[in-house]
Amino acid sequence: MKKETQLTKIESTVFYGIEKAIKVYRQYAQKNIKKRGIDITIDQWLILKTIHDHSDLTQREIADLVFKDYASITRIVEILVRRSYLTRSFHQEDRRRFTLELTAEGKKIYRKLIPIVAHNRKTALTEIDLDEIESLHRSLNKIIKNCISETT
Repeated sequence: MKKETQLTKIESTVFYGIEKAIKVYRQYAQKNIKKRGIDITIDQWLILKTIHDHSDLTQREIADLVFKDYASITRIVEILVRRSYLTRSFHQEDRRRFTLELTAEGKKIYRKLIPIVAHNRKTALTEIDLDEIESLHRSLNKIIKNCISETT
């Protein structure tokens, strides 16, 4: 019975640690972006980056890629359009879809953020070697696979 209790503690500690690491990193990254005078949130950056990298995605596909619900993506896109970082127009072939594109201002802010994001990631991964990162990726992918296979 003692072994089972230890396993339960370890499992909950792992997920607590993952959640805490993500929250602390996001706070750190947001602080560094703000410190450089850029008024954009991490979630807004993720949307800009996704649209920059994948120009023909629907808002639903973007939501899936960045692990956000559709309503959140819609709100973020509205903000980015209002700030003139994105344009939104009806898709040429499917009028039910929108085409989202970075404006000149959106591309400018994207380019400003690239070195900041790189610095944030580099700092967060200081003293973690490539083998550790690859091992972490494998472990996280196993967790994802376990959860997906359990729900299908």
